[in-house]
Amino acid sequence: MQVLRTRTRRNSRVNSKSGLDIMGENHSYGTGRRKSAVARVFLKPGRGLITVNNKPVDEFFSRETGRMVIRQPLELTGNLTTFDIMVNIHGGGESGQAGAVRHGITRALIDYDATLKPVLSNAGLVTRDAREVERKKVGLRKARRRKQFSKR
Repeated sequence: MQVLRTRTRRNSRVNSKSGLDIMGENHSYGTGRRKSAVARVFLKPGRGLITVNNKPVDEFFSRETGRMVIRQPLELTGNLTTFDIMVNIHGGGESGQAGAVRHGITRALIDYDATLKPVLSNAGLVTRDAREVERKKVGLRKARRRKQFSKR
């Protein structure tokens, strides 16, 4: 009979992505995905500053719709000026990146305070939007668009 051994690591956090950052401040973390964009969101108590790839959110997202999408979970929970948010994002276009940041902020808020989950879940922000671009098929013009059919 073989005995199974379990390894334990010292100083490891269990079941939490939250912790202390380099400055010793409490922070929360959430990963968001949308289309081909991936966002890593770090949330810590602050004044409401949002930086995306080391740029202010107004500079990174030129359209108001992108900024509006990002602020949805914060406005819904009433935490617009409660946290400073730092986001690293890559891949995708502007709308996909905005959706990924929104998903990441939602997950980070839940990591910070689990009582916010029902509010965010009822608004449909917790569920990842799984829609992806459909691939182009051989013999078609696009994913589903066929060549024009001529009877005669």
